[in-house]
Amino acid sequence: MIISRTPFRISFFGGGTDYPVWFKEHGGAVLATTIDKYCYLSCRYLPPFFEHKTRIAYSRIEQTRSNSDIEHPAVRGVLQYLNVEEGLEIHHDGDLPARTGLGSSSSFTVGLLHSLHALRHRMPSKDELARTAIHIEQEVLQEAVGCQDQVLAAHGGLCRVNFFQNGDIGYTPIVMGPERLAQLQDHLLLYFTGFSRTASVIAKEQIAHTKHRRVELFAMLQMVQEGVSVLVGDRDLSEFGELLHESWMVKRGLTSKITTPMIDDIYDAARRAGAIGGKLLGAGGGGFILLFAKPEMHAQIRAALPGLLQVPFRFEHQGTQIVFYQQESSVLQAPDCGPENKSAVFNAGAAVGKAA
Repeated sequence: MIISRTPFRISFFGGGTDYPVWFKEHGGAVLATTIDKYCYLSCRYLPPFFEHKTRIAYSRIEQTRSNSDIEHPAVRGVLQYLNVEEGLEIHHDGDLPARTGLGSSSSFTVGLLHSLHALRHRMPSKDELARTAIHIEQEVLQEAVGCQDQVLAAHGGLCRVNFFQNGDIGYTPIVMGPERLAQLQDHLLLYFTGFSRTASVIAKEQIAHTKHRRVELFAMLQMVQEGVSVLVGDRDLSEFGELLHESWMVKRGLTSKITTPMIDDIYDAARRAGAIGGKLLGAGGGGFILLFAKPEMHAQIRAALPGLLQVPFRFEHQGTQIVFYQQESSVLQAPDCGPENKSAVFNAGAAVGKAA
């Protein structure tokens, strides 16, 4: 059995410039971080004693006899891409709800890829995991998604991700002293708006309007470097919050679906209570809202948002990890793991176990 743990992410600046329709012409970049809230996926070969071939447990349970019958798109796409023929049992647990602007769909795809590679005794690089997840979501499943979520889920950490016109992707960690990093985290508040949405529906409209939003997207792209400059320099961190506010004012105008009157009311109430800036995370329309405020103002902001659930969090720096590896008995091994491969399989499994 394999268990992977893959983080969710918070994006600060540059969202929208990670869509290929934009960055393959103009280049793109995001400033983002992963947080200590995770997607957990356990995978094992299913013993051949059941009527079904594969069992998948997430918000519902699927028991199928063929991979083509699987309704969960990411599971179906990953199994198709990896040409998995063996029967599997896949179980998903998440610290936070799906479709809430934290990149959970890509965390699921990256985590499942990582788990299945480990089940086959492979240790792919984080770059391979990110690029494969992008390919599956954009090409195999034809989903309207960008490229930042997969990179963040795979690599983890507070970072700048660059998207180049030739299709290359660059990952650069943001190096900050521990005190300043702690100060940044202590300025942030995360609230759940109480409802979720399907990001690809909103993203399709944003992608369709891309050529008409050049000014806004170039402004959002420039804010990435400005945000990095605030973090790594000695400037007042309040400037980071002001930049978040400016970015949200630009982003909310990209399409009519990004914000709602309820979201605007939440944000305005937080600002009146002392928040310097903030944004709705992800494509928009619902999910989590991030606020930036001096720590001494947090009590006032909580009082101003009595009906919303606050979610405490900290940054994380590891990205996707295999956190549990247990070699299965030979009776339940996949067909290609016969006696002649026993030594090689054991050694590869030991390597994965040590890496976890």
